[in-house]
Amino acid sequence: MPQLILPLLFSGATEINNILSVENINGSWHYFAGVDPVFCHDEEDQASFRMFTSQLIASGQCRNSAIMKAFGVSSSSVKRGVKKYKDGGIKAFYQPRKGRGGNVLTAEVKEKCQKLLDNGWSRKEVCNKFDIKYDTLRKAITSGRLHEHDFNKTSSKSGSSKSERTVEDAKAGEGMGVACTRTVERTLAATGKLYHDPTEFESCLDLTMGGVLCSLPALDACGLYRHLNILPQLPSGYYSNLHIVTVLAFMFLCRIKAIDQLRFQPSGEFGKLLGLDRIPEVKTIRKKLKMLSDGNAVKEWAGQLGKDWMESAPDLAGVLFIDGHVSLYFGKKTRLPKRYVSRLQLCMSGTSFYYVNDIFGQPFFYIEKPVDPGMLKTLENDIIPRLLKEVPGQPSKEQLKANPLLHRFVLVFDREGYSPGFFRRMWEKHRIACISYHKFPVDEWEKSEFKKCEAKMPRGEIIEMELAERGTLIGSKKSEQIWVKEIRRLTKSGHQTSIITTGYLLNSIIAAVYIFSRWAQENFFKYMHQHYDFDKVMEYMTEEISGLVKVINPIWKGLDYKIRSCRNKLNYRLKKFGAMELHPETDQVKMEQQITEKAELREDIDLMEKELEELKEKRSAVSKHIDFQDLPEDKKFEKLKSSSRLLLNTVKMIDYRAETAMSMILREFLHRDQDARPIIRELFKTEADIVPDHEAKILNVKVHRMTTLRNDNAVKKLLEKLNETKTVFPGTDMTLQYYLIE
Repeated sequence: MPQLILPLLFSGATEINNILSVENINGSWHYFAGVDPVFCHDEEDQASFRMFTSQLIASGQCRNSAIMKAFGVSSSSVKRGVKKYKDGGIKAFYQPRKGRGGNVLTAEVKEKCQKLLDNGWSRKEVCNKFDIKYDTLRKAITSGRLHEHDFNKTSSKSGSSKSERTVEDAKAGEGMGVACTRTVERTLAATGKLYHDPTEFESCLDLTMGGVLCSLPALDACGLYRHLNILPQLPSGYYSNLHIVTVLAFMFLCRIKAIDQLRFQPSGEFGKLLGLDRIPEVKTIRKKLKMLSDGNAVKEWAGQLGKDWMESAPDLAGVLFIDGHVSLYFGKKTRLPKRYVSRLQLCMSGTSFYYVNDIFGQPFFYIEKPVDPGMLKTLENDIIPRLLKEVPGQPSKEQLKANPLLHRFVLVFDREGYSPGFFRRMWEKHRIACISYHKFPVDEWEKSEFKKCEAKMPRGEIIEMELAERGTLIGSKKSEQIWVKEIRRLTKSGHQTSIITTGYLLNSIIAAVYIFSRWAQENFFKYMHQHYDFDKVMEYMTEEISGLVKVINPIWKGLDYKIRSCRNKLNYRLKKFGAMELHPETDQVKMEQQITEKAELREDIDLMEKELEELKEKRSAVSKHIDFQDLPEDKKFEKLKSSSRLLLNTVKMIDYRAETAMSMILREFLHRDQDARPIIRELFKTEADIVPDHEAKILNVKVHRMTTLRNDNAVKKLLEKLNETKTVFPGTDMTLQYYLIE
């Protein structure tokens, strides 16, 4: 009589029958006969699962229905497995699947598809790129011929979460400092055994302001990392020149307008954007800035960048827009002279800056004038000599001689620069053409002279204008007179806007487009003031002004003020005297009163004329300009230190150029051009996941979604354009790859 087996099952296992059971332990299926283990395989190992279950059924250990019930598989799949076991045995389950071969997914195409999948491209994007069916790619991924990286996982296995990083950064504060998690590198740097901490990225999810990494291709193209060797190299320490300029560029793009405001930003999150554990403290940044700004290196760096910008766009450098801007000063370190601020219509203390921009408002360079001699003097003494050396594509001497109407380049400015003598000197001495508004237009032209024409503005928009053209002689003095081309635009209200130019080869439409494009430079000042706080004083230090600088003599200035005041009073009395009339019909009393008043007024006029002549004599005996060192002590002042300011303003100009370049690309995918910059600003502040692939040397940046689907679609196309640049993150060998989170 056979011995009976008690129906004992392993505790917690799923019953197959009275003897067999199965349990999933840590991702593996374990099979038991009673309480004894007999077989196990990984839960993803379908071949081993089908082999063992088919073997159990074929040997009579269990029925088909038992396997179907325990594992939830279909009847047909169980039957196919049993048939395969009976026909081919165990090895039949591990033989490679026979196929027809890759007619579409050839080895070359598979390699390209795999590369795109590794870089975070979606299945649909890969299919569109190589014109293959979605099911073909899906089957290749399912069968293991291609592998898809899942960057959408939010588990800590694919990167640290924001909450995890917050806890880790806070714990580090108990030791070396908040977010100072790289203790070994910081210790080596502190002891002088590490020159600068190498940039090394780690996987991070939901990184604060991670979208600002999208600016790197544009920043790199605009020269942020170019010529950094000109600046003084920072001594051995944790942070390098590269880290400092990157922090500044990212800070301004994220609309953190002052270094002090970094105190209120998550230093660890910001540091991850640079491949560090945290960004420097505010006092450290100030210390590094002082080192970088030492000497004339910053001026040389900014000058070289301005030259590069001109050479990279010779067409834009041929038409230069000049305008002044007053940076106000409310501090008490020095008593800066007052000057007229047009945007406020007030006289206030400040420093004058003269900017040279292109037709799109992008800056090339600026000249700082603590003692402001005016636009014309600054142009003639500082800007023109530099432009003659740096503007690319200027005609040769032979070309200028062959064509007496040919110009080197064009300067565009407003009425502040109107001067017939200046126009004549620029043309006769340098062959530089000027365009400005006519300050003293004479008479109105007949409306029949104006013709309608269409003008294409720099950004592509077409506007309709009514223009007329004449030759005009300007200048009251014979030595300053010059023939210019006068162009007038007739507005809808009937007003005639007069434009003059010495660009004799420029047609009227082109000259009008240039002068009416000055709004781009005005918008530059407004935008920089609003979004970058361009006038903010970053360094509260002053320095002496050279004694060779000429300033207006305060004595002459005081006399000139009295002369103008006296002349105004005199003109008022002369006008009043001329308006007085004696009528014979007036009665005797009133006649005597009028005669007395007129006599008294005549006496006042005589006294004022005498006083005016005396004041003029005194003023003529005093020099109008004197050396700064000859000023009375109570009139002397110091200028604000400009080296650190120049460094920060240069970074801001690079940021503006980068932002402009990105917005011009984005405009192609939008219905309204004015939406481009707001979307770019939103992109910079958006969170992102960064997933470095150290083997492939790729830094994947996955930007979170924008506020609307329209913005998503536009940004997605922008990121595709950025990926084409194949930009390498500075200081590393990792290529940046961008994509929008799916």
